[in-house]
Amino acid sequence: MTEMLRDIDAVIFDMDGTLVDSMWIWVRVDEEYLEKYHLTEPENFHEDMEGMSYLEVAQYYHRMFPELPVTVEEIMEEWHEMAHDKYMHEVPLKKGVREFIETVRRNGVKTGIATSNSRGLVDDTLKALGITHLFDAVKTSEEAGAGKPAPDVYLLAAGELKANPARCLVFEDVPAGIMAGKSAGMRVCAVEDEFSASLRDKKRRLADYYIQDYDDIEKETYEVL
Repeated sequence: MTEMLRDIDAVIFDMDGTLVDSMWIWVRVDEEYLEKYHLTEPENFHEDMEGMSYLEVAQYYHRMFPELPVTVEEIMEEWHEMAHDKYMHEVPLKKGVREFIETVRRNGVKTGIATSNSRGLVDDTLKALGITHLFDAVKTSEEAGAGKPAPDVYLLAAGELKANPARCLVFEDVPAGIMAGKSAGMRVCAVEDEFSASLRDKKRRLADYYIQDYDDIEKETYEVL
């Protein structure tokens, strides 16, 4: 096993932008939703929502756009409908991640997911990709009661995995998620993703490792920060 995995009992993945290439979906959903309801995107829109749970983002929308003629629950339902088909048919796994997961599992390392996405979309996406069986625990920020950068969802996943947080390795693609993993007392590897390209320097400052893709781990070409 590579040095990155020394003394690691569990590996926990964020989903969007980390496990799957899907961050583009939410940019598109936002654009389509704002256009449908004739809303103007406020300054720092996506930055302000970074790491929020699915529920927290819907509540944020409801606060920011009081003219919306819908409830928080209706916002969430409409987003689910808008995103679901894209997740089922257009979202690929990140390069090398399936092979990496299979390798760590063969070596007795437990695997989990800690995501800000909705439970329904997470479960359906894992099923569509045929990888549900590769995870011992799947937890959402909504289930944890707080979005990232709060550590709650990572601690919840570690608890289900019966793993000491200090012996967990987190994979994350955005600063709020990296901070959540670090606040949970875990080591964190930042993952390259086009959506967060402008945040690369910040990600490197916060994380313990950086990969361009999961093949870097086997090749030991990852960055130690």
